[in-house]
Amino acid sequence: MPETPNFLEYRSSKSPSVLPRQGREEILGRGPESDPLDGTCTTRVNTKTETKMRMKWMLTTLMVIAMATLTGAAAHGQDSGAKAKAARPGVETDAGLSGYATFNKASSGNGTQQTPTNSFGGLIELRQIRSNWFGYEMAVNDNLAAQKYVPNPGACLLACANPPTSMSADAVEFTIDYIVSHQMGKLRPFAVGGAGFFITIPASTPYGNNTSVRGAYVAGGGLDYSISDHLGIRLQYRETFYKAPNISSIYPATGVLTTTGEPMGGVFYRF
Repeated sequence: MPETPNFLEYRSSKSPSVLPRQGREEILGRGPESDPLDGTCTTRVNTKTETKMRMKWMLTTLMVIAMATLTGAAAHGQDSGAKAKAARPGVETDAGLSGYATFNKASSGNGTQQTPTNSFGGLIELRQIRSNWFGYEMAVNDNLAAQKYVPNPGACLLACANPPTSMSADAVEFTIDYIVSHQMGKLRPFAVGGAGFFITIPASTPYGNNTSVRGAYVAGGGLDYSISDHLGIRLQYRETFYKAPNISSIYPATGVLTTTGEPMGGVFYRF
């Protein structure tokens, strides 16, 4: 009996992939170069490469469109800003931040001698200049404001038996001010005057304390120097007038008008 070819042993398998490659090619009557599986793999690789290229071009196109859109929006915004500024020439709005030192005046009255401690603080301003003769601002400043109380020698009245008392405190000033100014190139000198509140908030003390709220008036002047279209330096001096705060529970208020001088310097940003 002639021998059965070896490949017949593999024909009983359910998967054609178990056929020996050479035997399978001989049975199917094709050479290695005509293997359909190789063609399929090549087609799939080509398809994946083409898909990736298409996606890359689509992303690139979208990025170009987005950049063009953003550039156009920015240009439109700048043009709108320039038109708005041209529509209201001379109007300037800025925000300023300054640091300052305080120089306080002592006061005495009603048997009390009160001496505030000089200190340092900070000022925030939101200002708008509409013309040389009309400008306004809102200003808030904060500084340490410790107070020392002693009986007034020779006129201590009810405070004669009180011990000398030093109290730590924080002073907050809020004012709305009127501004007159004049633009001279990069320089703008200005004068300021306004009214608001002077609030003194004491720290805790064994002798008791009171938060003091006083009406306040401010007057001063200064100079703005523009470094660029938006950024500048501001130097100014302010004097605040108010009735001496009464934050002690054992000393009566002096009831006297006092002042705080505030030389300051800082920067501003023009919108």
